[in-house]
Amino acid sequence: MSASPPIARIEPLTTARALRGPFDYRIPEGFGAVEVGTLIAVPFAGRDVLGVVTGLAETTDVPAEKLAEPRERVDGPGVPASLVALAGWIADEYCSTPARALGLVLPPGAGRAIRPRVRTRRALVAELTDAGRAALADPEARVTAKQRAVLRNLAAGPLPAADSGTDHGSLRRLAERGLLVVERRELRRRPVHSAIGARHDGVPPPLTAEQEAALERIVAALGAPRPGEPGAPSDADRRFLLHGVTGSGKTEVYLQAAAAALEAGRDVIVLVPEIALAPQTVARFQARFGDTVAVLHSQLGQGERYDEWMRLRRGEARICVGPRSAVFAPLADVGLVIVDEEHEPAYKHEGDPRYDARRVAARRATDAGAVLLSGSATPRPESVRALRRLRIGRRVDGRAMPAVEILDMRDARHPLHPVTREALGDVRRAGQKAIVLVNRRGWSNFLSCRSCGRVWECPQCDVALVLHRGRHAVSCHHCGHAERVPSRCPDCGSVSLARHGAGTERIEQELLEAIGDERFPVFRLDADTTATKGGIVRALERFDAAPAGVLVGTQIVAKGHDFPDVTLAVVLDADQTLRFPDFRAEERTFALVAQLAGRAGRGPHGEGRVLVQTLAVDAPSIVAAAAHDSDGFLAGELARRELLRYPPFASLIRVVCSAEEATDAHAAAAAVASRLGEVPGAQVLGPAPLFRLRGRERSQLVVKATERRAAVRAVAAAVDAVARAPEGRRASLSADVDPQ
Repeated sequence: MSASPPIARIEPLTTARALRGPFDYRIPEGFGAVEVGTLIAVPFAGRDVLGVVTGLAETTDVPAEKLAEPRERVDGPGVPASLVALAGWIADEYCSTPARALGLVLPPGAGRAIRPRVRTRRALVAELTDAGRAALADPEARVTAKQRAVLRNLAAGPLPAADSGTDHGSLRRLAERGLLVVERRELRRRPVHSAIGARHDGVPPPLTAEQEAALERIVAALGAPRPGEPGAPSDADRRFLLHGVTGSGKTEVYLQAAAAALEAGRDVIVLVPEIALAPQTVARFQARFGDTVAVLHSQLGQGERYDEWMRLRRGEARICVGPRSAVFAPLADVGLVIVDEEHEPAYKHEGDPRYDARRVAARRATDAGAVLLSGSATPRPESVRALRRLRIGRRVDGRAMPAVEILDMRDARHPLHPVTREALGDVRRAGQKAIVLVNRRGWSNFLSCRSCGRVWECPQCDVALVLHRGRHAVSCHHCGHAERVPSRCPDCGSVSLARHGAGTERIEQELLEAIGDERFPVFRLDADTTATKGGIVRALERFDAAPAGVLVGTQIVAKGHDFPDVTLAVVLDADQTLRFPDFRAEERTFALVAQLAGRAGRGPHGEGRVLVQTLAVDAPSIVAAAAHDSDGFLAGELARRELLRYPPFASLIRVVCSAEEATDAHAAAAAVASRLGEVPGAQVLGPAPLFRLRGRERSQLVVKATERRAAVRAVAAAVDAVARAPEGRRASLSADVDPQ
């Protein structure tokens, strides 16, 4: 094995935007092998920090004697070279720094600390020997009933000694007889998965003609020559959009495409938009592929994440399922990247770098010569225009899509329309299930004084406080500020206080009073009821296991769940998202209604029924969703966006400047705008004030550009320059490419 080059280019993992490498370090004799991705402690700015090797070189422009030497290699695994390169692309693509982007791909527990916070778990493990198996199978063997029980516990595989069913002394005596071995080993921390989805076995069902046609296209791309080989298809020919109605069997296409990738010797990444959807998808994939499936998400314990990450790194697991961050799974040879429910905005990361996992997935597929397979019943206009569309227009069981009825709420005095109350009563009498979506949590949207008009607002944010009756508090959903529900107005002394709007808490109470009982329970699913680890999964499991009932929740209840006994779906205040100042408002409203409609009528109880309560009965997005007209909606939305130069016909970049004083925030934003100058094909909108958030004043500007790369480079340069200039010293700046 040849020695490493003497110069290592290392990126110190600092948060400062002004300090970015890589920086050259001289590797001393006897330091050991160094490669791209190795984690190394290096001296930097007067202290020791963790760094990642991003390149190696034989020479440098700096005299060798002036180069610092790294302190030590960091114990544990490094970062795969492919992920180091991906992090570099993310830093450039999302106006971030290499150090912040590298933080996304580090092994779990590495963080920015030099000493890893997670280590391999080791424990005494007992394992059955061949002699032990023979004794277990022989009813005449000289073992006691207690010893036989221990052997039976170990028959399925090795167990920690503490879980074997006996004490260490008994295990030692069995080991002395050669019936088992007891030794200290690395012990895997296994994530506990949900039972949702356990109804699916590992036997592939027959495909419909549309599923078969879609799968053939995907498998052909998987089997095509890789980039650089003769006859290799273009990158565009490896990117597919599986556009299938809800219940059309998209997941089965994913499963069989994954099987084809594994058969070809390649690995698979499966992305889901929410942690709540991961257990159901994991169950489906594990039923088909067993322990070759690993799961990565932030609600796992750090030890569990580390062990799953290491299984992927070592090639013991070859399919990774998880939300956004699973796109960074350390797989060696990715051949298929699946993005389920690709329309979901949850794929956009909120912290810096503000990456979009859908775009990162496409980049990773390109780098690996892999197939990208995005799927949705309500795909984004961007995906429809960019990807090869594979259509599945019918449900796998041949049933028609559920009937959708739009209910006019313009004269309503109650949050539940009479037709809705009657339909829920019918579901209760039939012993079936329903889902009710109300995209607000809490009891009421805000409180006001009937006498003087005062509205209770957050002292840190320019928003109204939401009433949560269960906590007897009004709270801010942005910063978490909370105070007790007032008994009188502090301005005029009036005790006449009004509650406006209805959230999940109030709707839950309305349903409990109207139809709920022991035989027809009401379940609530929102951020208030699922704040603890695994709370979302436990709530969904309870609803799944109940013979009947109604699930009330925010938009999480509409996201891809497969409950075959749901016969009624209800959307309350369906036009709420239309009132947002967002060019995607129509798209999101259409997706929300269409996705919830897809939860109904999947099982043996008939076609299902959907009720949509709205003030905007003629809104194009709601009318199209009620008609299950995805093609018509997409055609109209693409035409509108082309006219207004919105994505996918232009790219948006948002710069937000925040400070304690509004003048400082506006000055920083104005300085960014002035430095942008003339960007080819770009229009700069703003600066304009934003509402105060967490006690800080904010100002923003938006760049609308047809030349994406030029605009990204210009914005990154302007933000970096202002961050170092006097105008930026009293402000925090953030750039968001493709803001959601």
